[in-house]
Amino acid sequence: MVPERACGLASLATSLTPSPSQELRPVSSSPVPVPAQSPPYGRPPLRTVQVLGGAGAGSSTHVRSLTNGLAARGVRVTVCAPAEAEGEYDFTGAGASFAPDAVSTLRAACAGADVVHAHGVRAGMRAALALRGSGPGRRAPLVVTWHGGAPDAEGALGRLTRLLERRVARAAAVVLGASTELVDLARMRGARDARLAPVAVPVPAGPEAAADPGKARAELGAVERPLVIAVGSLVPRRGYFVLLDAARAWRVLDPVPLLVIAGEGPLRAELARRIEAEGLPVRLLGRRRDAAELLAAADVAVLPSRWEGRSLLAQEALRAGVALVATAVGGVPELVGDAAVLVPYGDHGALSAAVAGLLGDPARRAALGAAGRSRAATWPSEDDTVAQVLSVYDELMARRRS
Repeated sequence: MVPERACGLASLATSLTPSPSQELRPVSSSPVPVPAQSPPYGRPPLRTVQVLGGAGAGSSTHVRSLTNGLAARGVRVTVCAPAEAEGEYDFTGAGASFAPDAVSTLRAACAGADVVHAHGVRAGMRAALALRGSGPGRRAPLVVTWHGGAPDAEGALGRLTRLLERRVARAAAVVLGASTELVDLARMRGARDARLAPVAVPVPAGPEAAADPGKARAELGAVERPLVIAVGSLVPRRGYFVLLDAARAWRVLDPVPLLVIAGEGPLRAELARRIEAEGLPVRLLGRRRDAAELLAAADVAVLPSRWEGRSLLAQEALRAGVALVATAVGGVPELVGDAAVLVPYGDHGALSAAVAGLLGDPARRAALGAAGRSRAATWPSEDDTVAQVLSVYDELMARRRS
């Protein structure tokens, strides 16, 4: 959530009061939709609406994967999201119907749904408002997945964030948290039923094509120098200004490592000005569809965020066997265990030293890479994630039928 949206969100939050009836860029592993299976026992297919409040990589990737798995199991899926999210993630290619996220469109989609599943607090708020137009006996239950949050937000924005979280948590029949900390946060905000539901990173179908790290490094200008990568939107919570502070210290290394940041966002111009003014060894790459290939070519991946739920970058780095330095915030420690180097948020000295230490120790990088692959092998698969979500839907439908 960004400050310029605060006024609009505040007015919506004021109107979101739960009624008694509410109390009760990776791609998916199957880019071609799988033929839908018949619903069990002759029942009509389950109809779900997946609601996105934006086009963030983590939640959008999850919805794409979830859509593919649900459609393959005979569930009818409608995705309500910004048009740019459909263009980027091709939900229709995964077997869904797509509806732009206009208020009237969302309300109409929710009116015909058996279950509405929102991804993120903003999406949860919009879905809850859309469901208010349905009669108490026909209102679909609301499931909300919390992918991230800002529990440490301060000032007016912090107060608004907590208000929205409370309203959405209390409006949802079930809140699914991507990390234990998010489950605890949902309960603190008043969720009646909050459960841990880790979000799986999609694995490409079939044997993965062997990436050519040399080609990627040549393109970036890092053939004979270490390559450090960060991936994520250029927004304040990502901690990129702290990362630039760390990069300043790397200028004394020989050879000087190159830091590349793949992502786009409102801080780009300010980051670019500072990189140029200070002569930092940093390149802003913008949004890249080949971020996974660039990550695999890197010596070290870095996650300097102020807060993360179940970080997409951390999951992809560990799965690829790339040494990771990350801040010990949110769900990151739970996710990576001992398979990454963790540093405090905001400590550019610790961040700089951790990266420099790994760049100077190939054996430790290799050991972390192996530990990362082993850790990733213990995470839930896409099928596990879909099965868990579908079990929640079935439970809610059984409750409605009883």
